[in-house]
Amino acid sequence: MESDPRKSRDYARANLRLSLLSGGVELALLAVFLVSGASVALARWVPGGSGWRVLAYTCLVGAGFKLVSLPFELWGRGIEIRFGMNRQSLGSWWLDQLKGVALAAILGLGAVEAVYALLRGSPHHWWLWAWIAMAGLYVVLALLGPVVLLPLFFKLRQMSNDDPSDGPLVERLEGTYARLRAENPKLPRLHGIFEWKLGEKSAKANAALTGLGRTRRVIISDTLLESSPVEEIEAVFIHELGHHVHRDIWRGLAFQSALGLLGFWLAQELLRGMAPRLGLYGVSDIAGLPLLLLVFSVLGLILLPVSNGFVRVMERRADDYSFNTLGTAQPLMAGLRRLADKNLAEVSPPRWKEWLLYSHPSISTRIRRGEEWERCHGAALGLR
Repeated sequence: MESDPRKSRDYARANLRLSLLSGGVELALLAVFLVSGASVALARWVPGGSGWRVLAYTCLVGAGFKLVSLPFELWGRGIEIRFGMNRQSLGSWWLDQLKGVALAAILGLGAVEAVYALLRGSPHHWWLWAWIAMAGLYVVLALLGPVVLLPLFFKLRQMSNDDPSDGPLVERLEGTYARLRAENPKLPRLHGIFEWKLGEKSAKANAALTGLGRTRRVIISDTLLESSPVEEIEAVFIHELGHHVHRDIWRGLAFQSALGLLGFWLAQELLRGMAPRLGLYGVSDIAGLPLLLLVFSVLGLILLPVSNGFVRVMERRADDYSFNTLGTAQPLMAGLRRLADKNLAEVSPPRWKEWLLYSHPSISTRIRRGEEWERCHGAALGLR
């Protein structure tokens, strides 16, 4: 199934080791910063009114934790280089870092200012209003992601029948989509198929469904387009259409919003109970921000198997949609094998690892499902 299982395992272990170490260090520093009184000391040191104090405190803490995370990000870049996955120059990488910091500053500062304005104005119900605002922000980001956020880091090009290099492939994919819409007139409209210039930065290949409404499109990486036969690209495209048909982006937004509601409620309860012990003057004290961040970080870790399991169900359903639409599982299975090889995916991870850490079924699990589909449908065809 894969050309070099040992290299794939080593790559997976290196990334897992990095994730565990970086996540553990950052969580530990956040907890120490909170319980040691350093957060309160910093908040008291920053002069000015409430709004300015929130802004200045958040900038200082954000800058500090970015400095802590930067060595780990460089370590991650080193892993990509060592295993041949990196194609990005150091200058381009630093430019992406600056863009990421600017984007995080805009979104993060706005979010923290909004949350603490709600904490001051509605100390008992802030969590509910904050959750409503967060759910709305999720929708806005999903809407703008493919037209504003993703183009900050990657070039995108709409594929067209008029382009000689795209013509046969786009004609085939659009024909498949038109047939599915004819069979199901209620199928939401797809607004384009785009080439995602991933190859300028990475040797990996991928495809995705992104956007909402008029920004909904399928993006396919140039690394996938250049290395795969048309049949496999079509199977991957139909897999992404499966997410479109099943409205999986909306399902994902609803699921994340539900987790967010739990997180905000838990943050409210912990803030009320722990504020005096932490030396906070109340729930709206900006020195309590590390507690909010810890709540969401730890809750995300605890619920990671649930979140990953939710996504795996959607991925299995999209695979089945590809099998059923094409009447065969062979092209998608071949495409998955090719993706595993290009991405150095660990094809057959331990079952505990797949259950705990994988947001997609492992390649071996997906191929076994495809083989089972072939056996069942082959038998059915034989009976007819």
